[in-house]
Amino acid sequence: REHSTITMVGQPFAVSAGLSINKTAKFGIIDIGTGKAQKEKKAPKAELQEERSGPKEVKTGQHFAVSAGFSITRTAKFGIIDIGAGKSGPAKPARKEKKTPKAEVQETRSDPKDVNNATNGKAEAAKKDVEEVVDTDAMAAQVTKQSALVRTLKKSSASAEEIAAAVTELKSLKAALAAVGEDNPSDSFDRRTFDELIIRKMFVIPSFEIHGGVKGLFDLGPPACALKANMIDTWRKHFVLAEKMLEMECSCLTPEPVLKTSGHVERFTDLMVKDAVLGECFRADKLLEDAIDNFLEDPVNVGLTSEEKEAHLRIQRQADAFKPEELDTQLQKYGVKSPSGDNFGPCFPFNLMFKTSIGPEGTSVGYLRPETAQGLFVNFRRLLEYNAQKMPFAAAQIGLGFRNEIAPRSGLLRVREFCMGEIEHFVNPKDKKHPNFPSVAGKELVLFGRDEQLGSGKTKKMSMGVAVSTGYIDNETLAYFMARTQLFMEKIGMDPDRLRFRQHLATEMAHYACDCWDLEIQSSYGWVECVGHADRACYDLEVHGKDTNTSMLATLKYDTPVDSEIATIKFNRKLLGMAFKKEQRVVSAAMEQLAENWDDFEKVAKELETNGTAVVDGFNITKDMLTWKKTSKKVHEVKFTPSVIEPSFGMGRILYSLLEHSFSKRESDEKRIVMKFNPLVAPTKVAILPISSRDDVNAVVDKISAVLMESDISTRVDKATATLGKRYARADEVGVPLAVTVDFQTLVDDTVTLRERDSTVQVRLGMNKLTDLIGACVTGKLSWKDILNSYPVVQVSEDGEAEDSGSKPPAGAKTVVEVTSRGTFSRPV
Repeated sequence: REHSTITMVGQPFAVSAGLSINKTAKFGIIDIGTGKAQKEKKAPKAELQEERSGPKEVKTGQHFAVSAGFSITRTAKFGIIDIGAGKSGPAKPARKEKKTPKAEVQETRSDPKDVNNATNGKAEAAKKDVEEVVDTDAMAAQVTKQSALVRTLKKSSASAEEIAAAVTELKSLKAALAAVGEDNPSDSFDRRTFDELIIRKMFVIPSFEIHGGVKGLFDLGPPACALKANMIDTWRKHFVLAEKMLEMECSCLTPEPVLKTSGHVERFTDLMVKDAVLGECFRADKLLEDAIDNFLEDPVNVGLTSEEKEAHLRIQRQADAFKPEELDTQLQKYGVKSPSGDNFGPCFPFNLMFKTSIGPEGTSVGYLRPETAQGLFVNFRRLLEYNAQKMPFAAAQIGLGFRNEIAPRSGLLRVREFCMGEIEHFVNPKDKKHPNFPSVAGKELVLFGRDEQLGSGKTKKMSMGVAVSTGYIDNETLAYFMARTQLFMEKIGMDPDRLRFRQHLATEMAHYACDCWDLEIQSSYGWVECVGHADRACYDLEVHGKDTNTSMLATLKYDTPVDSEIATIKFNRKLLGMAFKKEQRVVSAAMEQLAENWDDFEKVAKELETNGTAVVDGFNITKDMLTWKKTSKKVHEVKFTPSVIEPSFGMGRILYSLLEHSFSKRESDEKRIVMKFNPLVAPTKVAILPISSRDDVNAVVDKISAVLMESDISTRVDKATATLGKRYARADEVGVPLAVTVDFQTLVDDTVTLRERDSTVQVRLGMNKLTDLIGACVTGKLSWKDILNSYPVVQVSEDGEAEDSGSKPPAGAKTVVEVTSRGTFSRPV
């Protein structure tokens, strides 16, 4: 990389390290080994033309002059590139089938012959230019920004030309990003070995496997079941107990009126069509959109006028708004056929919720809940009463949700039945401070705000105190739960370097939401949303209260009375009765509620003064129905509908991410897999292994197991005849953090060895200290480093027998731990 020569423009060269030519607007010198450019005077056109003829192969790592606006970017190719034409030709078959040997590449990159110091200086000076070309973060941000623009144009019914231009630009940006390639964790992740381990050790298996299975349904085996239970137990202690939340367990079966009120019945519905022959189902609106694209791209229709094209594109934009009969007509108009070649059947609504009937009559419709939150919202009044009317407070629930996904994929990331943990924190909308916020104000999180998503594409590391004070995060309560979520993830053993919080773009948020941040975890599938943090404002309580005529109000009592501006209303009862009849009390109650706050009533008053009418809760009020005046009064308390801050945890996604983050291989032997679970959530805390199958040795093993189980420490006893090394490996594969070995020395002095999974280092200690030591270790109160400082390290021979490495070193003596092919031991410095 440091010593290279310049080759002629137009000459082909052998590409290594996955490099190929892509067109850019640059012109300069490119180091193939590093892919970095330096600027150079443009060569004369005649000279370029002459040099493009008669190409010959050059060595990898050499510099060359770039012409016609070409530069180097990464791909998975290996071959010969014609720089002049920018086209790739196949290399020799033997070389194309395999990568260039690493040693050969290194040799060609460091060849000191024909060094040109000036050239090397220019290469260093041009680093910034190339870094701009391959800045994938910035390119990804441009894609995000353009996607948001396309959504905005479609929602605002922009012209077809504007939308088409925006879509074309979006496709171009996506293609450019795909050509450069982003860093993908899956490139280095051994998915084949991981999947084999997950199934072989029965972490996760397909449901109803012997009957062929069903997509989107999975069963958790013994280790994953224990891992999930420990993870949820930690979640409950971290949130419910520590925050004194009110926990509930609500019914999974939800009546239709509840989900109609929340909007789920309407929002979760797509129109589908079915292939009568093959039985496959498809989204009807997507078929229509694709059909119109194909229609406009057909050469036969190239002569359409702009007005005719606009008419077709208008239909395309409305595809998801058509009624079933209208969509059927459009599909027939554009000749949409099923894969079998026949016409599709009529459109029918498909709801992502599982629908059922409640009771034998079949007249009461119900759904399996798509989320757990609605059960908490409808119980708000009773929760507030249970909490002695004190605000703010939080309610929590852990349970199953169900969504009839059209295309389940990505393992546990998109399934039809999943576990959720949801928190609903009810707070005064005018005071969203949190009393415990100072405890997390200094906690730094990786934040990916909407401006960065649409701009630089770079994340920021920022403390919660700074984020709230600068308005980067909307309020203290939202920031507090984001920080608490980060702490929970770190506690269960998630890799902090693969966590970030991404803010929803304006085009992603619901109209009632104030601010939303998703905790995303990086896995082999990329960045995956696992926890949502949303400020849902007052929407949920308002819609349920209005639909059921139930008060969802909380009370704020003042220590000393305050002056409040209100409106004093006098109704014309005769006109109200004539206009609204039995509903006049509902109308008057709505107006009186508005009158409690002049700021709320003033908007209605201005509309009545200007237009003579105003709409309040769906009722058309006229000016002659009431009179009003602005007054003030002493207020001892104020009523309000609480806002809701909602952290929503996808436990299944978190579980899968934890499996990936814990998966590793021994550096000394890649065939040995280790699941490095944090001891706090590990399925089994300690393995107990006898050195021999003798009865007296096994009796000690059983005794230790019983003592540990009495202290609620889960154990795994392995009395198999396999070598101790193989039994250690079996325990490592299911993530057991500690292993106790009972050997012949145990029968002499009641001591055993304790092995730590990640380092494989062992210490010897008395059996009477095991319970307290292991209990402290698996709860995080004691680290393995603390144990090493207190007990002697033992040497392990190749056959697995443990031998005391000597008595405990004298105070102040320095020792080091060494690892050899025969085991791990300590020795004096």
